[in-house]
Amino acid sequence: MNQSWSSGYVADVPYVEGFYLQQSPARMVLTCLLRGVVADLPSPTDEACYIELGCGVGFGALMTAAANPGWKVVAIDYNPAHIAIGVGLARAAGLGNIEFLEADVSQLSPDALPTADFVSLHGLWSWVAPEVRAGIVRLLAAKTRPGAVVHISHNALPGWQGAIGMQRLIYQAGMRAAGRSDERVEAGMALARELKGLDARYLMESKFVREVLEREGAATQYLTHQYMNAHWRPEFHADVANALSEAKLDWVGSANPLENFPDLMMTPEQRKVMDRYDDPLMQELIKDICLQRGLRHDIYVRGARRSGPRQGEAAISRLTLIPVVSPDELQTTLDLPGGQAVMSGPLKELMAVAVQGPATVGELLARAPGASSAPELASVTVGSDQWQPSLWPQSSQPAGADRLNRLLGGRVTSLLDGRGLALACGRLGTGLVVSTLLQFIAGRLLNGESEKDADAWVAALSADIPPEELDTLRKLIHAALEQRVPLLRQLQIVPG
Repeated sequence: MNQSWSSGYVADVPYVEGFYLQQSPARMVLTCLLRGVVADLPSPTDEACYIELGCGVGFGALMTAAANPGWKVVAIDYNPAHIAIGVGLARAAGLGNIEFLEADVSQLSPDALPTADFVSLHGLWSWVAPEVRAGIVRLLAAKTRPGAVVHISHNALPGWQGAIGMQRLIYQAGMRAAGRSDERVEAGMALARELKGLDARYLMESKFVREVLEREGAATQYLTHQYMNAHWRPEFHADVANALSEAKLDWVGSANPLENFPDLMMTPEQRKVMDRYDDPLMQELIKDICLQRGLRHDIYVRGARRSGPRQGEAAISRLTLIPVVSPDELQTTLDLPGGQAVMSGPLKELMAVAVQGPATVGELLARAPGASSAPELASVTVGSDQWQPSLWPQSSQPAGADRLNRLLGGRVTSLLDGRGLALACGRLGTGLVVSTLLQFIAGRLLNGESEKDADAWVAALSADIPPEELDTLRKLIHAALEQRVPLLRQLQIVPG
């Protein structure tokens, strides 16, 4: 049941402990560079400030703080349970450069915050009351420096249009059920599924709705926060951009790099219609209608400065691409809304070289002049989630990152544990997405164990695994040691 102080926001069930690459400063800067906007990324030891509004338990903020020991990170959430979890993790990892604040954004004084170089809001905008949205804009206006980069994700229209009725059904049915919010959302989902089984036209006609109701394995915590907030509201991109303009924020582009390239995401006929308009907001509306994006990740800058083409190309060329997959895992055919995108022969060759180890965009392009451009190569590699961008690839692994990774790996006792699947990395300036098993192995290696202890690792993870499947677990551990741990060593996440 929602608490009396929560103002309609789910407060009795903590949000999922997630990590989202779009919130990483390097990814935010990359969007700016791809869109021809000047942006700088301070080094991990520089003085800089990163603020997350609506941080949940603060997992992403912890990754940023651990990977950037010179930065000040402030993580803010309304739910004291979230803040208590975040404070506990920060204290246990010995991270002194992160501050957790329990605060109502609609009432928080700007004087309580430092001036930010980066701000991130994941999902918050879609789940809170109008006065909280107004408070967000007020804080952004007061506490972002000129040139600051802001990431905001929100449930988008028209992508969510077909599911508005489903959310209302789940919410209203849930509010009439007894128990906590997670029990209520289950009651609401059960009713929606029952009606769908009875061929309720609305629930049958929307592909979006069908996918939600037929999806298996979705975390109840996520479903609770997505559907049981009283002020849940998806919005059109232009309406969010207009609201943020009150804070002098200029929309730049998508934090998902491939979405900034209509040639990859849309059909030729769709692009021809979009190109009739010069207004970026109108172009984005057409793109949203063609792609049906339910969740947008957008980047804004306070006072965007446009760079010339040569300046932009040069900035992207200095970017280092760090592979996060092994050469055997490389994919050169991407599944996109516009269909499958098969990379050209020269671009495939560049990707095959890039996956061998860190290299700058400029170094890779010099190997095959004319094979690609700096924006295309950076967007395809990073957008495919097979590389991560870095402007400080020579950074050493901070001691705080080691402590946090050791803590996260040490708490894994089951492969069913899906909390916070990332490891902090100084060279990336953020977290590396990993599996539960790899997080466990990293923790063991950071504690001084080695591959020779693999049998002990099997025993430690065997509590909820049937005996006949232990050999499969052993094979998974050895495969991770052969294929994934070398990457962790290259990134200095575990000892070499």
